[in-house]
Amino acid sequence: MPIRQPIVTMLGHIDTGKTSLLDKIRGTGVQAREAGGITQQIGASFFPLSTVKELVGPLMKTFKRELTLPGLLIIDTPGHAAFFNLRKRGGAVADIAILVVDIVDGLQPQTYESLRILRARKTPFLIALNKVDRQPGWKPQDTWVITESLKAQSEFVKGELDKKIYEVMGDLSRENIQSDRYDRIRNFAKTVAIVPTSAKTGEGLSELLLVLIGLAQQFLEEQLQTTKGPAKGVVLEVKEEPGLGVTVDTIIYDGVLHQGDTIVVGGLPEPITTHVRALLMPKPLDEIRDPRERFSPVKEVVAAAGIKIAAPYLDDAIAGSGLFVANSDDEVESIKERITHDMEAVRIETDKIGVLLKADTLGSLEALIDYLKGREIPIRRADIGDISKKEVKAVSTVYENDPFVGVILAFNVRPLPDAAKEADELGVPIFQSQIIYDLVDQYENWVSDKRRKLEEAMLEELIFPGKFEILPGYVFRQSNPAVVGVKVLAGRISAKSNLITPDNRRIGSIQQIQDSGETISTARIGAEVAVSIRGATVGRQIDEGDILYIDLPEGMVIRLNQEFKDKLSADEQELLQEFLELKRKHVQPFWGV
Repeated sequence: MPIRQPIVTMLGHIDTGKTSLLDKIRGTGVQAREAGGITQQIGASFFPLSTVKELVGPLMKTFKRELTLPGLLIIDTPGHAAFFNLRKRGGAVADIAILVVDIVDGLQPQTYESLRILRARKTPFLIALNKVDRQPGWKPQDTWVITESLKAQSEFVKGELDKKIYEVMGDLSRENIQSDRYDRIRNFAKTVAIVPTSAKTGEGLSELLLVLIGLAQQFLEEQLQTTKGPAKGVVLEVKEEPGLGVTVDTIIYDGVLHQGDTIVVGGLPEPITTHVRALLMPKPLDEIRDPRERFSPVKEVVAAAGIKIAAPYLDDAIAGSGLFVANSDDEVESIKERITHDMEAVRIETDKIGVLLKADTLGSLEALIDYLKGREIPIRRADIGDISKKEVKAVSTVYENDPFVGVILAFNVRPLPDAAKEADELGVPIFQSQIIYDLVDQYENWVSDKRRKLEEAMLEELIFPGKFEILPGYVFRQSNPAVVGVKVLAGRISAKSNLITPDNRRIGSIQQIQDSGETISTARIGAEVAVSIRGATVGRQIDEGDILYIDLPEGMVIRLNQEFKDKLSADEQELLQEFLELKRKHVQPFWGV
């Protein structure tokens, strides 16, 4: 069976240089023209074997095996969107990945997210430790071979580079991933290769390409076997093109696609059956989304390839869904059933209490569901597309039952105008982001903040245990109200609290607390303050040297014991037990149970 080129994805944290690395190899100006220097769209570049050999250059002499793969098809990935959509039942369409890590910043949130995604999809990868030119003292060399460049560096610079590599190795080890610098590895099957690179100078790119194609040839040959049968692919992006209408940027990973073929592609509300009107193929070393010249129309395309398909009825096609050629009506129905089942397996519709999750593509929805399940966030409904007014109303009923999950998480989608208005009126929170961890962090931080505020409000309503002594010689007024100096012996005392004696006699309540002439709401253990007591007279109900307790209702004691014990200090917990014993002695044996 013929061997196709491996499909390669680039992942990594924002601004690590994913596009810049590819741009350096490709020689086009994509990076310079993108807003803010950050990858904004999805693209694919085909590198023929002859080009790979030329870029690897003198290193070919050290490579013991003849390169037989037809080349590389590299997908440039912004925010993991392409990798999410490179999906099929049973795993990933991507054969191997380059994880780009900034040598200065090391592993960052999206790096860990990338690792989780790669492991979930069981996709092998190597690491481009990028921006070596930013190492203090680094002397850029006119070579793409990092080993040659290192010969020109000082011992200090080489030592600092090794330190950075060991830091990355340590971080990966904590994720149970064994790694090492590529030229120190004996067993590539068990160890992830780290290749120092510079997208700015090109240093290290020869080794990066050689390790990449070498790993693919050694370990992936079996899965790179392709057929001459009907094409199988996955939709990367649905895009309207001037003069063409709605098109789908597609990666074909198996078989052959011809102009005029009948194709079935995932869509809403149901799979779409249509005919290929035109196949538009980028020239080698060009990119689907940013060609230097116009697309080249072709009659057929063989896997693996990134192509643009023009066909009728693609308006409701879904990125991340499968695309298959059907040669008969029976095949059309069979494929439609398969695609429907695949989409229904991802989408969620339940009656349980949980969040509403909306995403722009099937791939990102699938990745988000996995991520939320890993964080134990319940999902009521998960679907594709913008947020509707009907969905906002449904979430508002969940909010009434559980405000912590009565929310909408929107990944790269927006609320429709009437839905946004409805959400404002009903107070339904909508969280939006184009980065998974950021979206979930927004939500989890909101939950933490809401819980904290709710807890603070509940704590304000609580009455805490308190015990104090009326200090001898500090009677400032005998009655109406009595004003005395006291020392807090345990717990805390607060204004508006009722008081009892050790034999459970009620003797009034604290009206006000003052410390050095200033009114305060609470005094804690050890404090000596003045209190005014309404309903008691010094010399009658109370006297100097008396011990008094804050009188706690039975329900409050039960709540403190069951719900807020962790909010009580050690002395408050001891005092609460002492107060229970007092009540059980003078009221009834099972008081506060």
